[in-house]
Amino acid sequence: MGQKIAGTVYVKADGEQFDSMGAFEAPISKYKRESLRPGKFKEEDLIPYVKGDVAFTRNFPIKKLQDAINMTVTVEFKNGKTYILTGAYVVGEPAHNSDDGKVALEFNGVEGVWQ
Repeated sequence: MGQKIAGTVYVKADGEQFDSMGAFEAPISKYKRESLRPGKFKEEDLIPYVKGDVAFTRNFPIKKLQDAINMTVTVEFKNGKTYILTGAYVVGEPAHNSDDGKVALEFNGVEGVWQ
């Protein structure tokens, strides 16, 4: 029997549903590790994040995304897993691409939890 592991994702920021336009990603680990030499490594905390492309629709919440600094972002993946990012805000320089109607969004936050 097959198992669905990829496909359409559902994305919400503070209850506002976005139309996803491609791949979304969220970190699996809370840490970034780097080997210094065999058996020795350093570990840094990763900033929890969600990023992906959404459709630039007529009711796209520009003002909300510009001003909000404490959102809850939820991404429901087709494999049955959900990632919830709290204390979220938009980072980078999101811009509309008129060729494909997309806006690339990246949210950073205080805590990210998989369910």
